[in-house]
Amino acid sequence: MLLCQSSQSVTMSSPVHVIVVGAGSRGEIYSQFASIHPRRMKVVGVADPREFARKKIQQQQRIAEENTFEDWRSIIEREKFADAVFICTPDRLHKEPAVAFAKKGYHVLLEKPMATTAKDCTEIVEACTQSGVMLTVCHVLRYDPVIHKIKELIDAGVIGDVIHIQHLEPVGFYHFAHSFVRGNWRNEAESSFALLAKSCHDIDLIHHWAGGRRCVKVSSFGALSHFRKENKPTGAAGRCLDCPLEGDCPYSACKIYLDRVKRGHGGWPVSVICPSSLPDIETVTEALRTGPYGRCVYDCDNDVCTNQVVNMEFEGGLTAAFSMVAFTEEMCKRKTTINGSRGELSYDGHQIQVFDFLTQKATKHTASSSVPGHFGMGGHGGADYHLMDAFISAVANNDASLIRSGPEETLLSHKLVFEAERSRLESRVVYCGGADQS
Repeated sequence: MLLCQSSQSVTMSSPVHVIVVGAGSRGEIYSQFASIHPRRMKVVGVADPREFARKKIQQQQRIAEENTFEDWRSIIEREKFADAVFICTPDRLHKEPAVAFAKKGYHVLLEKPMATTAKDCTEIVEACTQSGVMLTVCHVLRYDPVIHKIKELIDAGVIGDVIHIQHLEPVGFYHFAHSFVRGNWRNEAESSFALLAKSCHDIDLIHHWAGGRRCVKVSSFGALSHFRKENKPTGAAGRCLDCPLEGDCPYSACKIYLDRVKRGHGGWPVSVICPSSLPDIETVTEALRTGPYGRCVYDCDNDVCTNQVVNMEFEGGLTAAFSMVAFTEEMCKRKTTINGSRGELSYDGHQIQVFDFLTQKATKHTASSSVPGHFGMGGHGGADYHLMDAFISAVANNDASLIRSGPEETLLSHKLVFEAERSRLESRVVYCGGADQS
């Protein structure tokens, strides 16, 4: 059987059978791989307490009624009936199913972040290792062909020794308002802090580009800016539908959701706000009238950082600086500069350029990130598709080397995220792996 793009040849004669635990947008996206590659993957079970979400994936993937569950624990009670599980539950509900399915013998695809504490992340890795199952964490950017090219260029020595890494994540003004002011990741007690929820991707990439050098110390600063109750304009209403100032607000829910659905756009972020129905003008209007996504951005219960910087020093003197900011035009188009002893690599979110100090010439590099045209997995620059391609190939071939975001390195980068947040909260430099490490 031939695989799409760069995957290895599959030796398994039947498709990899998977169970989706958490039928939200990520679970639905990952399950779509079966729609385009039915000979490689088959979704045979789904678990989610929300009937609409559960039924949607059941219908899309033609899952037998006896294999649909409100609670994933019911699956654990049965004999193992699949090869792998996709765990796409909310952040704070990752550890328990990940550990349980690993102990049952399922290979695990785990949505990022792994978990919301370093202890829980460690327990997940230990359970997968001890059970002899593969763990793939959905650091999808590792699978973006263009970003992967950066690592290949570094390893090929085109810029010499890596000296400094500068990396920016522009979240996007309306993306932040949707996800981190009104949405599921707005409140740390309900989900996790912003650096973990949004930027564990980026700290993982920096750690990856550092090439195995251990981070020895880290400092971080950040704050919740602008989206605060004291910044609510005089005369503004509690909901955008009722607000006389809505027309002058860039974060208006009417603009972000209602205007989009009026133009026929029913995908993200509109699809998220109607959890029990398909989005149309009527259902979106009702969601804005009664649900969390219709609230004024200055009148929510959000408490996560809108802007944060992280400074890192690695063994050998390599330094790195990361910035995350909500207030940007571009959405999630990372920008990176890596300074080496023989050249400078820059990435603008689209292509890579390398300036060679010896020849004083710049060379542009790119990589094909195309995915099947009728496939709805173009998210993260096509990286969602390539992540799935790698995981399914790894399970089919029993070859963990195809996984770029495996347990040990991912655990190390997650621990670095926790140390960075500790630095921010305690207003001090944290020495990683030292006597003060929790």
